[in-house]
Amino acid sequence: MRALVYNGPGRISWEEVPEPSIAAETDAVVAVDATTISWSELSALRGGAPELPRGRILGHEAVGRVAELGSAVRHVRVGDRVLVSSVSGCGVCRFCREGRYGQCLGGGGSVLGRSVDGTQAELVRVPYAGTGVHLVPAGVSDEEALMLASVVPAAYEVGVLAGRVSPGDVVAVVGSGPVGLAALACSKLFAPSRVVVVERSATRRNLAKHLGADAVVDPEREDVLEAVRTLGEGLGADLAIEAAGVASAFELAVELVRPGGRVAVVGSHVAPATLHLERIWQKDLAITTGTVDTSSIPKLLELVRSRQLDVRALVTHRFVREEIEAAYETFADAERSGALKVVLTAAG
Repeated sequence: MRALVYNGPGRISWEEVPEPSIAAETDAVVAVDATTISWSELSALRGGAPELPRGRILGHEAVGRVAELGSAVRHVRVGDRVLVSSVSGCGVCRFCREGRYGQCLGGGGSVLGRSVDGTQAELVRVPYAGTGVHLVPAGVSDEEALMLASVVPAAYEVGVLAGRVSPGDVVAVVGSGPVGLAALACSKLFAPSRVVVVERSATRRNLAKHLGADAVVDPEREDVLEAVRTLGEGLGADLAIEAAGVASAFELAVELVRPGGRVAVVGSHVAPATLHLERIWQKDLAITTGTVDTSSIPKLLELVRSRQLDVRALVTHRFVREEIEAAYETFADAERSGALKVVLTAAG
């Protein structure tokens, strides 16, 4: 089969590699119909994953058909159309029993494209398929399901649920990349009174409006604090969801919330950020962080199937799988290309 192989920082190649096979009774092998590229793959190419071995197949999100099953996998059958989650868990450790697969102690977690070969290939072996493979219901397209492999669950679990969005809340979303826009869409499920999106890109501000933002703010041209406080009865937001993953966004999110408010950090941070306790210790804030568990995927699939949640706008570019290196270039230059999520499909 052919797959995208990591050959060190800045070096990838679409090449012939051996096909995967069942290695444990809890495995599944899936023939990949659609996959995508994420920030974590870009980070690895830029030298941000020194532990990643050369020769690793990249990717951790996919939709496809079950090709082979281990003897312990009973919830799907060969030939079923399935979503491959970015996270899987052993199902029996302390964290897995709580649905926190991202913290799995038994060899699960975010392993695809990291400690095992990933999804940017014609076939992928999925460890712990019982939690890592989900039947896709009729009426949900491959592209829609693919958005539920990582991006939308991260926004829903780490942003909306951890941030406790409630009816009537004022929610500020800082950053409207794929996760920020998904946080906007998922917040609307809980009937907030206002959702305001803070974003520099005019293209992404327009998309936020399309997805239902009640207000958008350009931090380079507007007073963000004043705009949010105006919506929040002069006090600030009830919840700020930080989805940019940079220090300035976190620090802004903390400033935007009212006394007693909440800050949910969804952005992946690789550098320190400052928590100004000297200014905020009297505000009674709750700040949460976390990694995605993807335990919400079954619920999200049903919300998409029933048309209560629309994730189609997250896909901006489409390629066939053999164009994957061009897809990486497009995704890496999002400021010029306007890319949010790119989808790669099998030719024909």
